[in-house]
Order: sequence, then C-alpha cells, then structure tokens
Amino acid sequence: MDSAFFVKIKRSQKINMIEVSGFFMYIYQNSAACSGRHASGMGGRFYYPNNLVCYIQLPISGFAMQHHSYGSTTHVGNVRSHNEDSYRAVPGLGLWIVADGMGGHEGGEKASALAADFIVEQVREGEILSRAISQSHHAIKQAVADEKGPAGMGTTVVALRVVDTSCEIAWVGDCRAYLWNGETLRQLTKDHSYVQHLVDTGVIPAMESEKHPYQDILIQALGAADMDDVAVDEIREDLFEGEQILLCSDGLTKELDEGAISEILRLDSNDQSKVELLVNAALSNGGKDNITTVLVSAANNAPPRLTEEDTVPFITQKIIPPGFMDKLRDWWQRITGKAG
Repeated sequence: MDSAFFVKIKRSQKINMIEVSGFFMYIYQNSAACSGRHASGMGGRFYYPNNLVCYIQLPISGFAMQHHSYGSTTHVGNVRSHNEDSYRAVPGLGLWIVADGMGGHEGGEKASALAADFIVEQVREGEILSRAISQSHHAIKQAVADEKGPAGMGTTVVALRVVDTSCEIAWVGDCRAYLWNGETLRQLTKDHSYVQHLVDTGVIPAMESEKHPYQDILIQALGAADMDDVAVDEIREDLFEGEQILLCSDGLTKELDEGAISEILRLDSNDQSKVELLVNAALSNGGKDNITTVLVSAANNAPPRLTEEDTVPFITQKIIPPGFMDKLRDWWQRITGKAG
C-alpha cells in the first residue's frame, strides 16, 4: 500500500465535518455506513476501533505538497543577558511558531520552549492549532507543579498553520502576526493586553498605545497560575501570490512601527535576509527586549489575489432553484433531529 498517515477525530452523536490538510469531508456516525467508506477522490478509509474515535487513513500521494519559503531568526537584544524567546519552523506540517517567555532566566526560556515543542507535537498528532495552544497552557502549569520549572513561568505565543492558500493563525498574549501583500502591512492579531483593552473600550486612542507605560501588562498568557484556562484567539486568512505572513515577538514591534517594517519587507531580498534586517533595525533603535521574527511566503504556485475589478457579482436566487433551501432544511432536520 502507498505511504499513508492517520488523522484521529472524536465521534459525536450526529454528523461531523472535519478538515484534513485543507480537504473537507463529512463523517457519518453510523459505523456500518462508515466502515470502509472512501474519502471522495482521496483513496482514504475510515476506521472505527471503538465508539469514541475514528481514524482516517489517507495515502500521502493523494496530496500535493506545497513549498513555502521562509526566514527565521532570534536575538537576545542589547539589554537582556539571556533570550527568553523561542521559535519553531516545521514546514513539513505547514507550521511556524513564535513564543515570548517570561519568568526570569530559567522560567522564560523553559516556558517558551515547552509551549512551542508541545504545540508542534500536538499538531503532528492531528490536534487543531487552537486546541494545541490551549493545552500547552496546562502543560506549563503541570511542569511547574512537577518542579520542572520555576513558579511564575509563562509565555505568550503566536502560531501559523498554512495549507495551500489557507492560513490559520492562533495566539495568546502580545506576539503578533501581520500580512504583507507587497504594498501594505496589516496587523492580523490583537494583543491580549491591558493597553489594548483601553483602546477597545475607548479610554485611549490607538495612537497612544505603543508608548503607553502599561503596555507590558498582559490580560492572559500561557502558564498563568491564576487562570484555569486561556481563551485562544484565532483567525483564518488566505495567502496569495507575492504575499507573506510575519510573526514576531514584541521585541520587534516595540522598536519598529509598521512603516519601518514595511520599508524592509518591500526590499528585493529573500525571506531570511528580510528577517535579519528587521532584527538589525530593531537593535539599532534600542533593542531593549529579545527579538524574534519569522517570515513565511505564499506557496510558489499560489494564485493571485482577486480584486473587486476581477470579480463579477451574481444573484444567488438565479443560481439556486426555487425551493432548494427548504428541501435542504428538511433534510438537515431529518438527520439531526434539529431545526435548521
């Protein structure tokens, strides 16, 4: 048989829709109907060893591997004696991570590395990105309980998962992700910080946030002892031809504004040169914190992003036959027992 990999999902009482490397399929919760059922066009089979878990076996040859160039680097900065940042680049999983630790020399380094490694392993085992991050919170707290790290250690994190042109970005804390389209830079994440809360509630204008004296106060972080759970934020974004995702710790954004970052990303250089130039610019501006940057480019065969001029508006009523939505709701109610 072809080389294959397995994806594990938990079963529910009704119908699940799961995502496997960007492909969506419906899993029917009737074992007899499901056993041996082929995933459409992918040669996969569903296996139910028990009533709780379904394994999906899919041949690797069924997927076209995408190549994403990237650059990554980290620097201790000009002031600190040690680097509490960590990053991981696992292009085989389409996964990149930046974590900014806290808790002193041993605590920060250990927490950021533990979280990054834990997230990689969870994603490798088939866990979704946001849940892998939320579970890393408990992994850090458990490490403290087991005396494998000092009390008070924690970390912020931002992670990127890319499949074809689809990106999933998830984060806790104030590590950031930006989208660069070749002309403009757009911040994708929103800091989990006290200052961002002040901006969101209208107490201060956004322009005051970067220099606010309380900008280092976080609302949540992985490993925080007083938090039972963390609320992982996540967004999805498309990555098209010529576009890049920048992940960074706040050591970069404390020293460089979006204009300065854009000037470097605009240069005709490769990804690795750009991240090194970003770090050098932050060092020149003070480098008061650890600095970590990861830059991931769209796949080499990514399609161009369509503009409004490239699209044609259409009226759905002219495409969907009359009564179709009513029939769809009736079908959904029959199989789920719920109103659509």
